[in-house]
Amino acid sequence: MTRLSAPIFDFGENKHLPVTDSHTRSDFPEGLLALTGPSAVAEEDHLPVRGDLAHIKLAGRYFVPHYAVPMPHKVKALVSLRAAARPDAEQICELPAGDGFDVLDITGGWAWGQYGEDGPVGYVPMSNLQAS
Repeated sequence: MTRLSAPIFDFGENKHLPVTDSHTRSDFPEGLLALTGPSAVAEEDHLPVRGDLAHIKLAGRYFVPHYAVPMPHKVKALVSLRAAARPDAEQICELPAGDGFDVLDITGGWAWGQYGEDGPVGYVPMSNLQAS
């Protein structure tokens, strides 16, 4: 190893960097983004987040390309909440007429969203929903 003729850094009389250096280390974050405890846990089928989209209320906890503000709708008649946007997909539950469904995405005649405020998440045909 080559020996240096002069020190790379001149710290003056202080020969060592302090452990807490305000020039190289920022303060630890506090509040919403601080890693201060266990993460929030929700049942997987009750969490309105996909790989490409999430409910706006999850913006501080989940990183996805897009966040959606829910569009409140009412269920017209008894309908099945499905795990995928297909009539033959697994049924998660049934949504009674008149109940609320928060639509987060509409594609190909299917709405992806959440039943109620904290209910299950899935797909419903748009023809079974009416804007509130």
